[in-house]
Amino acid sequence: MSGAEIAFEREGATRGIRWPFAAWWGTGLAGSAVWLGVAAVTVLWREVIPLPYGDAFAWICAAVAAVLFLGAVTGAPGRIGQRLRNAGPWAIALGLFLGLWEIVTAKTGRLPLPFFPSPQALVEVYVDEWPRLLDSVAASGWLLIRGFLFGALAGFSIGLAMGWWRRAGYWIHPVLRLIGPVPATAWLPIIFFVFPTSASASVFVIALASAFPVAVLTWSGIASVNRDYYDIARTLGASERFLILRVAVPAALPHLFVGLFMGLGSSFAVLVVAEMLGVKSGLGWYLSWAQGWGAYANLYAALLVMALACSTLITVLFRLRDRLLSWQKGMVRW
Repeated sequence: MSGAEIAFEREGATRGIRWPFAAWWGTGLAGSAVWLGVAAVTVLWREVIPLPYGDAFAWICAAVAAVLFLGAVTGAPGRIGQRLRNAGPWAIALGLFLGLWEIVTAKTGRLPLPFFPSPQALVEVYVDEWPRLLDSVAASGWLLIRGFLFGALAGFSIGLAMGWWRRAGYWIHPVLRLIGPVPATAWLPIIFFVFPTSASASVFVIALASAFPVAVLTWSGIASVNRDYYDIARTLGASERFLILRVAVPAALPHLFVGLFMGLGSSFAVLVVAEMLGVKSGLGWYLSWAQGWGAYANLYAALLVMALACSTLITVLFRLRDRLLSWQKGMVRW
């Protein structure tokens, strides 16, 4: 075995996965060939309707092919190499999808315009529309962060009260069962009447969508804590505040993070509707504007940006969960 092969085997073993060096070498070369083929098809095959950013799309595909080729040849040790190995089959599948997409849209016109734009059209949107997209991302991010934080804090407080104090659970539980399952968008007529501005109404809709799963999962986590922990802490002289902050809440954190994941997904689901309540910037507003003008390339580009933003926020939440709950990895599997 060469040094690169030994590094591959050792790194895979530490993560519970055995990565054969030859398998990654073949996968990397195959992925490089697929992406290089997409670049060649883009340059050499004439479009049905000429598009201005075909060369730029071809250069992007060629750059991805070069990265995969260098990763296969050098072995790509370390964290970057591990990510390349995990993404190898997906790189091949994505390259084949983009190549097929390019052929059935720009090259043959099998899928009609403007409903099915080509990948080159998305590149054109990102190059020409990046100031407006960046402004929309910033506006949506600010709106989502405010709504999600308010909803998470409210849901955590409600769940903690229900799980710790029986009297609070007696009064809140029926209300939560009545209001919680109703979609947040169904309350729009009342929200319009109660809130004076569209910005505050949008924040409340997102907060309402994220508060319910956080409250339910926090309540479940607090209620399921082993009672022996409380008895031992009381024997050692712990106060009620100590029991809540140092025993109940840390033990319920796995449930809380599940609720946060669900609440974040619900927040993104209502973000588009929230940004239709009179705001003049944001990804939801941009989607509505693109659909109204029949700019489907802009529509798909904004949807891709929204998907990447959601994935990024979920990844950040996972990293925070891993750091805060590192002491529970032996008891809670993820």
